[in-house]
Amino acid sequence: MNISVEKQPNCTALLRVEVPSDAVRKERDSIIALYSSQARIQGFRPGKAPRHVIEKRFAEEITGELETRLTRRAFDEALRREALKVLHFGNPSPFGQNTDGALSFEALLTLAPDVEIPEYKGIKVTSPSTEVTDEEIDAQLQQLRERSANYEDVPDRACAAGDIAIIDYSGTLDGQPVEEAVGRPLGYLGGREGFWIKLDEQSFLPGFAAQLEGANTDETRTVTVTVPEEFPVAELRGRELVFEVTVKGIKNAVLPELNDEFAATVTGGKTLEELKGFISQRLSYDKQRQADDFKVNQIVEHFNNLVDFELPQELLHQETQSQADQLVERAIRSGMSEEELSAQKDELFASAGLQARTNLKTNFILQEIARAEGITVSDQDLVNHLAQIAASRKENPKKFIKQLQREGRIPGIRNSMLVGKTIDFVLEHATVEETTAPAATSDEA
Repeated sequence: MNISVEKQPNCTALLRVEVPSDAVRKERDSIIALYSSQARIQGFRPGKAPRHVIEKRFAEEITGELETRLTRRAFDEALRREALKVLHFGNPSPFGQNTDGALSFEALLTLAPDVEIPEYKGIKVTSPSTEVTDEEIDAQLQQLRERSANYEDVPDRACAAGDIAIIDYSGTLDGQPVEEAVGRPLGYLGGREGFWIKLDEQSFLPGFAAQLEGANTDETRTVTVTVPEEFPVAELRGRELVFEVTVKGIKNAVLPELNDEFAATVTGGKTLEELKGFISQRLSYDKQRQADDFKVNQIVEHFNNLVDFELPQELLHQETQSQADQLVERAIRSGMSEEELSAQKDELFASAGLQARTNLKTNFILQEIARAEGITVSDQDLVNHLAQIAASRKENPKKFIKQLQREGRIPGIRNSMLVGKTIDFVLEHATVEETTAPAATSDEA
């Protein structure tokens, strides 16, 4: 079998194969013999039909089996000879036949990239504090009180800091309606009626709420704000927006008293101290998880800054689409409309493309580290992991695993486990320095 491999850009290689006529004949004879022994043809006893009858009756099947066997054998031999890391063999071209009976075909292979592993032991990372403070517990309790607040009308005074103002408003940019000026829907920035806003610096845009303090019901004010540089809509960063705002009503939040009775209403009968304990545990878990994510992100950034290499375009396209689908799903859950999604399609795909490239690069680097360190995922590890997932979903483990096998998802799950084990290995050998800044915490108790 004559095999040549020509490496090409974007982690591909052209495999050319020529199978000599004697090898073709031998393989074909083997297939025909198999059909002869098993075929049942009217007028002949089992296994006694003449060869020419078998060849005529099963010509298409014999040719298909011949090409399948030769293709598989060529791929196996190419792997041995060339020491290739093949991700996907691709579909072979139609077979060509020479005058002497030799067969030839080509296939475009997708290869794993050549990765030069950077230094991965002793990486310096920082970790935010995971200590839970009394102030953080108090802040969570305050949020719970605010969610349970009753809102009373305030008819006899103007807006003050901390009030809830009910407003109608519309926004403009350079004298044009803001959505018209930008050329696409912008959600709440365009305007709303009956919009509730708490008058503090965290609401809406910086400086917006403060300009409503002192306004009376039915009063209209012109509010001017400068959009911050970190704002998600790039076209508005650093630009000045002007809002015409009419106060339609003022409400004051009446918070429930913080006591055992309140705790019982939000926990189903627990005391205030038990509620505080629950909040502390939740915060501790969240902060530890976020600290771990923070360290992993630093590892990922470290690798991606040090190493660059070509990526398989087919995999990059697939991962980009996957990331885009996830971004769209999150956007829909957050309340973004189809019009807003369509308007931000280019930004979504650009962001998805960057994340996809980072994901693939990190994946290939970690796979090489796993290979260097002999890190593996055993069949038992895989089965135990899948059994745990099945148990969490209250599904039969055997049926669950068979379903994953039918869907072809087992290799991906095994790879994810391998990447996770390798990240753990790198973190175990990292130099971790705790910072004084606390980890971000969840908004929910």
